[in-house]
Amino acid sequence: MTVTIDVESPLTDEVRTLIAELNSVLLALSPPEACYNLTVEEMADPTVTVWIARDGDAAIGCGALKRHSDTVGEVKRMFTRPAWQGQGVGRHVLDKILETAEREELKTLVLETGDQHPAAWAIYEKAGFIRCGPVLDYPDSPYSIFYQKQLRAA
Repeated sequence: MTVTIDVESPLTDEVRTLIAELNSVLLALSPPEACYNLTVEEMADPTVTVWIARDGDAAIGCGALKRHSDTVGEVKRMFTRPAWQGQGVGRHVLDKILETAEREELKTLVLETGDQHPAAWAIYEKAGFIRCGPVLDYPDSPYSIFYQKQLRAA
């Protein structure tokens, strides 16, 4: 398996299909009111960068960095298709997000993930994210787990 990870537009049919699969997975694990998804149109906003992981030509995973200010970014839309889970794809996508956030001199990265996502928790915690209370404008919910990571100045 040779995986590449590059910035891509979320507006292609293939990426739309990947995001639809992600949304289905999230809705199977959390009630709709607890799913805080960016649409592909919102992902195309200039404040958002989207990375797509590919095995050959096949899109197998994704992740995004949404900038909320000059100092705060948010990790969004992290997903690896089931056939490729457990092979480090998510960690490599997260590495791209972290590298970009540090290069842009963001001070803090935050994220919200579900209460039924232990594999995601492991990736975030291994990358130095620490659990915290609600971030940004997310409500305090029993379905949400929040993380933050302080970044060093680039």
